[in-house]
Amino acid sequence: MSVDRTQVLRTAAALLTRKSTATMDEVARAAGIGRATLHRHFAGREALVRALEEMCLQELDAALDTAALEDGPADEAVRRLIAAVEPAAPLLAFLVSENQLFEGDEQNEGWSRSDARISRLFRRGQEQGVFRIDLTPSWLTEALYGLVGAGAWAVQDGRVAAKDFQYMIVELLLGGARRSVER
Repeated sequence: MSVDRTQVLRTAAALLTRKSTATMDEVARAAGIGRATLHRHFAGREALVRALEEMCLQELDAALDTAALEDGPADEAVRRLIAAVEPAAPLLAFLVSENQLFEGDEQNEGWSRSDARISRLFRRGQEQGVFRIDLTPSWLTEALYGLVGAGAWAVQDGRVAAKDFQYMIVELLLGGARRSVER
């Protein structure tokens, strides 16, 4: 029997985004395969998390492309970005809490590329006079990740309706990031 590696990753992502402490045995059971089969594809939890990271970074890159961050007003690009990243939000929320992904020399370059693209969007918004200049683009990028993660968890836990995910994040992020005109 052939194992669809992508399907195993999707199953692992679905499980780990609900239960971040799930064991490899639980992942194997959820995927409908044996532990030995899972270990043939992923030597251990770290290898599985790294494979999930790569899948998430590909999805994040695709979302950034879909959002066309360079087009139109920066605040509208933020709206498009949050809409485009929503499908990957639960996996992104899980991964940003996996500290080993961000320590030492093993950090995946994909995070830096994504961060740079999002930071450029916020910098462009500052240059357009849309976003506050007292908040750095790096901080606004981190705030976006934090809100996307919190939104994903709130939806998963049933504290927030899935249909409200985009609205809540956009309104809170842009409400805090927008430059106000003094009267």
